[in-house]
Amino acid sequence: MTAITGHAETSRTAPPDMLLNPALRSFEVTTGTQQLTGPYSSWHHLTAHGVLEQDNHVLQVELSSKNEYHTSGTFLGVTDTVTLDDSRFASISVGVGDGAFYLPRYRLDGFFYKKWLPEKNFISSLGVGYYDAPDGHVDLSISLGGAWYFEFPLVLEGGVRFNRSNPGGVMTHQQFVAASYNPDPRNTLSARVAWGSEGYLPLALDTSLVNFNSQEASLAWRYRINQNWGTSISINHYRNPTYERSGVDIGLSRHFD
Repeated sequence: MTAITGHAETSRTAPPDMLLNPALRSFEVTTGTQQLTGPYSSWHHLTAHGVLEQDNHVLQVELSSKNEYHTSGTFLGVTDTVTLDDSRFASISVGVGDGAFYLPRYRLDGFFYKKWLPEKNFISSLGVGYYDAPDGHVDLSISLGGAWYFEFPLVLEGGVRFNRSNPGGVMTHQQFVAASYNPDPRNTLSARVAWGSEGYLPLALDTSLVNFNSQEASLAWRYRINQNWGTSISINHYRNPTYERSGVDIGLSRHFD
């Protein structure tokens, strides 16, 4: 489960993860490392994430301690998802960094979701985002997405994000496809592929990669050990013209069903 992330290149356009893993009171701790090619040092993080359902709201809080490019940083994100009726819901996310150059000063994302078809098993999404970076660049984005929930335990997702970065009026777009398979109540397998262009990506305090193409792929497995405990593992690979990045994350979650 994730709320929002500190990296500008990552944006959720699909329904919240809780729809795939409906444990609406939980706490999870994850840690991971990323190995980068070239002169760049390894990345590390330790992240705590909590979910709490209250009436028609689901509140998610994420606190992450990171070390990237030999620089420590802390990111805090909060997401509130509210059910409007049996066919519509919406979410708003706010995130702040502690001043590390690769984290936002603050970011704001809002999404509106609607269920379609007689079985309400197709969910469309429309989102807007604002990202204010310490290096002075600002991203404005619009996202479109959808998720199809099949009768058997398979969910297919897809989405696209259009982004304008300033200074320079850099226009970019990214798209993704993803699938989640839940063969039994204890196992969830998922895969995601994303590709497209990015506006600004900080590489150092005064250096950024601007207007470039990138690709990313990830695989994840969640396993519910028993009613109260679960675990997860994911691997990912990311590539841009400057470096490639490969990593693994492991997590332990406590559920309060």
